Amino acid sequence: MKLAKINISEKLSLFSEYWNPKIVGELNGQQVKLAKFKGKFIWHKHENEDEMFYVLNGKFKMEFRDKTIEVNEGEFIIVPKGVDHRPVAEEEVHVMLFEPETTLNTGNTNNKFTKEDLENI
Repeated sequence: MKLAKINISEKLSLFSEYWNPKIVGELNGQQVKLAKFKGKFIWHKHENEDEMFYVLNGKFKMEFRDKTIEVNEGEFIIVPKGVDHRPVAEEEVHVMLFEPETTLNTGNTNNKFTKEDLENI
């Protein structure tokens, strides 16, 4: 393992597409990912993995079947495995994700948003 610090702003400047997470680190079977959200994602769930969404810049709403939670800059939300959810961002938001390396971004759904081979940046 190579020791290195990660400059989050620099990494975010390397891509502009939405809903396409990039791997920026790995530890203990977990991946640290950066993503940009804008618009509505899809309803999905992860049968075996919890997910953590930490908002770096902006805000978004995490919709659940029974409620919606707004997650603001400097806040995070953990979505437990098996829970249907859908992120929605009215404006561009930058998010850091912590999740097991086995996590597929669209969980139990496979469609145009599905990214099976994530890029390391």
